[in-house]
Amino acid sequence: MTHPAPLTPPSLPLTLLRPDSLLPVPGPAPALPRIIQGGMGVAVSDWRLARAVSMTGELGVVSGTGIDTVLLRRLQDGDPDGHVRAALSHFPDAALAARTVQRFFLPAGRAPGQPYARVPLPTAERHRDAWELSVLGAFTEVFLARQGHANPVGLNLLTKLQLHTLPCLFGAMLAGVDTVIMGAGIPRDIPRVLDALAAGQPATLNLDVRGGDPVPLTLDPAAYGGAGVALTRPKFYPVVASHVLAGVLARKASGGVEGFVVEGPTAGGHNAPPRGPLTLDSSGQPVYGERDGADLQALRALGLPFWLAGSHGTPDALARALAAGAAGIQVGTLFAFAAESGLCADLKAEVQARAHTGTLEVFTDPLASPTGFPFKVVNLPGTLSQAGAYAARQRVCDIGYLREAYRTPQGRVGWRCPSEPVAAYAAKGGQAADTTGRKCLCNALMADAGYPQVQRGGHTEPPLLTSGDRLNDLRDLPTAYHAADVIRVLRG
Repeated sequence: MTHPAPLTPPSLPLTLLRPDSLLPVPGPAPALPRIIQGGMGVAVSDWRLARAVSMTGELGVVSGTGIDTVLLRRLQDGDPDGHVRAALSHFPDAALAARTVQRFFLPAGRAPGQPYARVPLPTAERHRDAWELSVLGAFTEVFLARQGHANPVGLNLLTKLQLHTLPCLFGAMLAGVDTVIMGAGIPRDIPRVLDALAAGQPATLNLDVRGGDPVPLTLDPAAYGGAGVALTRPKFYPVVASHVLAGVLARKASGGVEGFVVEGPTAGGHNAPPRGPLTLDSSGQPVYGERDGADLQALRALGLPFWLAGSHGTPDALARALAAGAAGIQVGTLFAFAAESGLCADLKAEVQARAHTGTLEVFTDPLASPTGFPFKVVNLPGTLSQAGAYAARQRVCDIGYLREAYRTPQGRVGWRCPSEPVAAYAAKGGQAADTTGRKCLCNALMADAGYPQVQRGGHTEPPLLTSGDRLNDLRDLPTAYHAADVIRVLRG
């Protein structure tokens, strides 16, 4: 599986990003964007894509999901362009950055068939390695995305990844992130966390524990390169599926909420489950109804800007959103297959070719994600969307982002995932029936970005591609296009 080609618009090639020029260009803050680029998957919304979008004056967004492992694997692949090491040379704690490079960087990359080194799975009590890499990874991604322009850059996180949220936020803030966007949960406490980190104070976030009280996690900026560093508090846009949740967050969040991304069930990745009892259609997909839509009049009444997401990747959709009082739209799918995205080149080419024949299918799988949220899956040969590939994969949980914390009978905090080996999950008190159809999104999404782990026996982890329902709309674009082309199309 090959990495994406390092393409950008000819006006500003990547060769200009020399280590001695990796500094943001100062300038006035622009108005609200009309287009927000979705924060997709693991390293699909990477720094190259976010930078390309932000350079147009819209909001480019990097994904912070799995950013510790992404940093680790980029270093082990030899960091061929030198951008990771150049960015780390600007990290405030030079000793921490140097120690990490010395520990993980392989100048010649990995040998064929060599597995990536793993970081021990973090827990509530032992997470120093994962947190250091998360701080450095988020810093690197935002830092690189900000080069060569003065426009804002955003960060996207999954609320359910509570164990990694604090270091990702802090690392991104050290690099000057402008906006934080969070979905897949109710991020009520994030405003308070952003306030504390901006003030240079320790920030605490509760880790949910099934069967017991939450466990507080605390990050002290002084312990991760932030001693005496003045930070700007980023804007916070939670992702919501309804006006009801938006109203709750506007009134009861722990601090300032500056806007919302309102996402419908046709958007890629995780979807909010339908309201009320779960009903499946004849193909096994969740059925959504009028109750699952957002009341735009109620949203306007909140007095905060909002962007509509989910099948809004057309000029007409942007015009309708603006006419309805939205600040604009969030678009993912069209950007995911642009030249600058981190999606690996062979997957990108396969999807683009099939889109031009109109033969792509997207299935809203109610079982695939260990989180229990519906998850959009592209039906594509060679991926875990195929029953044969799913059955052939040996279950393993060696990254662990979507594990659930639970209280053991002995009163300790344990960790389990319905995508891990069935016997192990059952031994931890999980129901074996809950493992049916569950897929290891952690490993599969790493493979999507060209960083598949080589497991024991030489088995390489297969990908699992996610996308919005309107994937076949790619046929309206050339088979190879840039992020700037998407912006031009959307602006009309």
